[in-house]
Amino acid sequence: MDASDAHEPSVRASSARLRMAHLHGVVAGPRPGRMRDRRGRGNRGPLALPGPLSPQSVPAHLNPREEFDALVGAIVAAMAKHFDAEPDRVDVVTEEVPLLPIGWTDPVPTNALVRGPDAARVVLYRLPLTKRCRTRLEVEDATWQAILDRLAEVWELSPDDIDPRR
Repeated sequence: MDASDAHEPSVRASSARLRMAHLHGVVAGPRPGRMRDRRGRGNRGPLALPGPLSPQSVPAHLNPREEFDALVGAIVAAMAKHFDAEPDRVDVVTEEVPLLPIGWTDPVPTNALVRGPDAARVVLYRLPLTKRCRTRLEVEDATWQAILDRLAEVWELSPDDIDPRR
């Protein structure tokens, strides 16, 4: 091993420092290459942090319960004119799963209608409804159909008559 081989690694390290000297020791900006969505949890990192385009930051991920509640809220908001016009008060609520008696053998229900003295209550069960669907579009359609069927039953109308999408 001669003297020129001993100095070669230090020359490489110093040239790397010289090439990055214009950054003054700070490396910022987007990473090269694609950012991966590991484990299917959605966007993370710079998109979720406060910055010039989102000073308050944005929620990077809604959990499935929040997504389903937002979907049901949007459907009920789209049907607001029917809720105002109909005399019967109806509450639309969501639950995770129904409480079933021991020994239940029938398919798990996706929704229920409970009539009370003051108001009727449409209960949507998130897990049975979403597990029967493969895509978000199917979940949305199934949720629309469940709400329309139960409201039509309460108001004694056809589901097609109260569907604001038609």
